[in-house]
Amino acid sequence: FYHGRSDIPKTVVIDSLPQEAGLIEELLSAQAGRKVKLHVPQKGVQLELLRLAKNNSAEYAALENNRTGKEVIALEKLGQSLGLAKPPRYIEAYDISNLSSESMVAGMVVFEDGRPLKKAYKRFTVKEQELQNDYGSMREVLKRRLLHIVNQEGDEYFTRTPDLILLDGGTGHVHAVEPLLRELGLDIPLFGMVKDDRHRTRALVTPEGDEISIEQNQSVFAFIGNIQEETHRFAISYHRQ
Repeated sequence: FYHGRSDIPKTVVIDSLPQEAGLIEELLSAQAGRKVKLHVPQKGVQLELLRLAKNNSAEYAALENNRTGKEVIALEKLGQSLGLAKPPRYIEAYDISNLSSESMVAGMVVFEDGRPLKKAYKRFTVKEQELQNDYGSMREVLKRRLLHIVNQEGDEYFTRTPDLILLDGGTGHVHAVEPLLRELGLDIPLFGMVKDDRHRTRALVTPEGDEISIEQNQSVFAFIGNIQEETHRFAISYHRQ
């Protein structure tokens, strides 16, 4: 924004310092002919102005992409919480549904830009597990799904690589699936949705077993809750069918 300009303020308020912040300050100072400082406010009027600017930019981005500001912010915050390079615009989530060892099935739901993409949903019948085995069932289902990416076979949704995969379950489910990604040479972020005693997702668990709490971040908590509920609903409706 300031490249080639001289009307640069003494202080530029930002939400986080970029890499090589010192060099950027030197560049801006040279252009302005006086000292320019990058500042990350922690409280006060400048922090409120920063929040206002962030909300305005989210609303603008939302209008440009036919989305609400809340959806844009939720994806941005989710990406930051999980340490992703960019917000996960295309998300796949999976749940296993069974009654003892009968009618073992799985549901795959897709969220694109924060909203359900129902035409991309898929249903799976578990074929290789004779007895109830959630971990084995999840691994079987994900292997069948991921091979469509590797071999580029199927419709436009089955051949598309998601920005994020979520599994309804904890560390065991993630451990069952994570080796598949390495075996198939796929670099897709994978996390499990860990639920509390009220059956709400309270944290996301990494393949290393580390939990990332989302309860304190309301936008992410609500968004992941919607994904978990929709995944469970879709899987159990297929099981009943």
